[in-house]
Order: sequence, then C-alpha cells, then structure tokens
Amino acid sequence: MVAGEAILSGASAIDRGTNGPSESERSQAEGADESIAALVRDHSRLVYRIAYAALRQHHDAEDATQEVFLRVLRYRSKLPEVEDPKTWLARIAWRVAVERSKRRPANESSIDDDTSPVDLASDAPIADAQFEHSQATAILEKLIEALPEKLRQPLILSTIEEMSPREVAAVLGANESAVRSRVFRARKILEEKLSERIGNRDQE
Repeated sequence: MVAGEAILSGASAIDRGTNGPSESERSQAEGADESIAALVRDHSRLVYRIAYAALRQHHDAEDATQEVFLRVLRYRSKLPEVEDPKTWLARIAWRVAVERSKRRPANESSIDDDTSPVDLASDAPIADAQFEHSQATAILEKLIEALPEKLRQPLILSTIEEMSPREVAAVLGANESAVRSRVFRARKILEEKLSERIGNRDQE
C-alpha cells in the first residue's frame, strides 16, 4: 500500500539521519522497523478499511492510514508492549478517522462517487438490476449516516468491517454486551426504515 510504503521509507530516513548511533541503538531501531514493516504488511488494509468506513472518501482514508502509521512510528519504542496489534491499530485508525471527519466542512460530500442513482439512469444504459442495487446502496448509506453515533459506530465496525464484538468493544472503549445490544438495535432500525421506504415505493 502506498501509505504504508511511505511510512517505511520515512522510518529509514529517520534512522539514517541519526548522528552516530551505537550498535545497540541501531539494533533496536532495526528491530522496531521490522515490527512496523510487519504491521504495515499484515494490517494496512484493515487500517484503510476502517478509515474509509468513517470517512467515505478514498483520498481522506489514504491520508488517515498514513497518519496512523506515522503515530505508530512516533511511538515505536512501545511496540513490544502491544499484546494485540490488530485491535491496537484498529483503535488508533478509528480515532484518527473520527478526528478527521469532525474537522471536515459540514457541507463536504462523504461519498466518493458524486453521481447519484438518478444521474446514472440518465447518463448511460445500465441494467435494471444494477440500477436498483445502486439505489438500494445509496438509501442504505443515508440510513446508516442518520443513525445515532453510538449505534452507527459499532454497526460499521462489526458489519462492514467484520470485526468481532470483542474487537469492536476494544476499539470503541465499550463493553462487549453493549456492542452486541447497539448493533442489534441499529439493525432493527435499518430494517424498519427500509421497510417503510419499500412500502412507500409500492404505494406510488
């Protein structure tokens, strides 16, 4: 991943810029760099997906991914203390993405593709099934965005990112039973809202 490669390049540059490191310091730095390389290799996709789930823009998610690994690089001396790298990185990724989403202008679009389902229908010939799928996806995204934050966050992480309740609880700083309850409530709300939408369309 480009963001991950940039982080590894930065790590090497930092080490080369150190004035006269001892053999022990060089060994520790090399060990830390290997750990970071392993994190990028094993978890950069997860970090990106979590960032994208919160930001809904490829460019912003790329920037957030790079920021996550920059933070890891900054605190690489703490890596040996990390017991669960996946959950640790997921927690950082979610925090970074949420912070970035709050800094964005309120009127900034949160969807990569600015083309609406209506535009697609009039712009080019498209199969009915694909058009209906585009409509359903757009509606579902809007309904998820409209959920209260406490319900939306665990739903995104557990359903879209396929994280376990334990992992979601660790990322959000909640207990596992609360995560399960919130995901259940979020799904029920979405089912009810979707049923209402479908019912209204059938009556038209």
